[in-house]
Amino acid sequence: MHFTRESLGQLDKRYRTQLINSLSGFKSANLIGTSDKTGQTNLAIVSSVFHLGANPPLMGLIFRPHSVPRHSLQNILETGIFTINQVSEKIYRQAHQSSAKYTQEQSEFNEVGLEAAYLADFKAPFVAESSVKIGLSLVENQTLAVNNTELVIGEIKHIFVPENAIKADGYLDIEGLETVALSGLDSYHVTHRMERLSYAKPNQTLSQLTINGEFSRIHKVG
Repeated sequence: MHFTRESLGQLDKRYRTQLINSLSGFKSANLIGTSDKTGQTNLAIVSSVFHLGANPPLMGLIFRPHSVPRHSLQNILETGIFTINQVSEKIYRQAHQSSAKYTQEQSEFNEVGLEAAYLADFKAPFVAESSVKIGLSLVENQTLAVNNTELVIGEIKHIFVPENAIKADGYLDIEGLETVALSGLDSYHVTHRMERLSYAKPNQTLSQLTINGEFSRIHKVG
């Protein structure tokens, strides 16, 4: 099939939204935990979290236009803090249900059956059932002129992960934690690691690495 910009505009809205959301391939599935100044909690699944830098440690995410109430975004702007919690096989159904349009007075934690956890005196709620929990403070918020989506950039203040998931070189084995991926708007996937590869350099053959980041004696690649 061949779609042009013009033909895309003529598609049914739901069909077009699903198609365009599927084009970027597998995406991370994360739950954004927030609360307002009164302590009312909110939880929302997003597939737009991305790495922005390691020093300082920054992560970003995109929210849809603020043309209707966006409780998570409102809470982040109000309190300046939020959490990112990776979705695993054990909780992906509850995570998906958090996308339902609950009222501001309803906590998605309660509605979907997940537990809010407060760790290290951080005021934003983490998801207790998530294996990878990240606490961030708001650094920057921009409304993107191209489509009025909201870019939120946060600085990492806390990371909570199982110790055995971090390998000798700092690699975090998210597959071992049963982290799931998203494609489109509603398709959840488990992953299968093919291999870890050595740092790429010109005119140097790639080597296979062990899960711990050591050079494998099995074979070289390429």
